[in-house]
Amino acid sequence: MLTARLPRLFVARLDSRVESTPLARYLLRAYLSGLPTGDHYRDTAELLLGELFANAVQHSDAPDDRHIEVRFTLTPDHLLRLEVHDAGTRHPVLNSPTPDGEHGRGLFLVNELAEHWGCTDRPGGIGKLVWALVSPAPVTA
Repeated sequence: MLTARLPRLFVARLDSRVESTPLARYLLRAYLSGLPTGDHYRDTAELLLGELFANAVQHSDAPDDRHIEVRFTLTPDHLLRLEVHDAGTRHPVLNSPTPDGEHGRGLFLVNELAEHWGCTDRPGGIGKLVWALVSPAPVTA
């Protein structure tokens, strides 16, 4: 009897620059293209990854020459797990954005669109990782 195997964990290290955000999203699209239902995650996952990556670049207290690591995997319960690792020590704080504010919407979007999300210190390493779980979009007929 054959059992379905989950896709492997994808890991990449990118320069800690805002210009690397499109590359992170491209790598996510490539990962999702290899999944039979990858398109069901794509829109929300790209948005959330972009927000998490941009936050890691803009708000990290790590030296500029440190890389940011992205990880993608599908969980056994069919949630897409996105992780963004950076060498910074400051954990993100969820704030309510003001209507005319120019900042503060990134984590608000993550909080609204992710199934769950959180932040933890990196095990055995320097810095933290921010993760988000993305549910597949409902299939429409």
